[in-house]
Amino acid sequence: MLLRRLALWLVCCCIGVSASHAADYEFVAIENLHEQKVGAIVLTEVYKKLGLAVSIEPLPGKRAIAEATSGRKHGEIMRIWTYGEEHIEVVRVPTPYYQLETMVFYKEGADIVVNERDDLRNYDVLKVRGVKHTNNITEGMDNVYDYDSTSAILRALRSDSDTVAITHTADGLFTAKKFKIDGIKMTNKPLATLDLYHYIHRKQQHLVEQVDNVLKEMKASGELDRVVKAAEEQVALSY
Repeated sequence: MLLRRLALWLVCCCIGVSASHAADYEFVAIENLHEQKVGAIVLTEVYKKLGLAVSIEPLPGKRAIAEATSGRKHGEIMRIWTYGEEHIEVVRVPTPYYQLETMVFYKEGADIVVNERDDLRNYDVLKVRGVKHTNNITEGMDNVYDYDSTSAILRALRSDSDTVAITHTADGLFTAKKFKIDGIKMTNKPLATLDLYHYIHRKQQHLVEQVDNVLKEMKASGELDRVVKAAEEQVALSY
């Protein structure tokens, strides 16, 4: 009986170890953002081509930075170029695999004119905290207010005609659809269009070239475009 219990205990231990190591690498993403959800699907497919399984944990933006740069996680799935300049603890995979647009949203009927960055100074600006592209475009401005989610900034627009919200175009549009936030418009063109890159902690920088080669091959064959499109459709169905 004692030997049977010992054997059972060893099996359980092995199962526990196997389960805890089901993912070869663990990455973080910014929670509740459209582009990050797309990126999670695409990057999972990229790593599959290397025979590797990944887990991706959605977190608030600042916490995601802390987890990735500390090495507690193996990196971030998707950030803009300047993220790598600001955080030397991580290495940028050179080939971008997605893009985002910094778009301005406002209350329908409001007299809002934003054609360039400096026009934001004329309004209260709402954004999701910890997101680099909106942090960068509002740097040095004192009329900026952080919220926890895209749905929160869009809802806040409905009560103030002198306020704008900035986020990725698809993120704003699909969030408004999901939460039935009516009466929201966006400007005719984005303030910026930015490439998005995968970042890996320096302790695992041996992966950088491998992942980059896969992305280059997928781009050249047209497979990356197909995977991205399928991921966008899958995320859209979740709203």
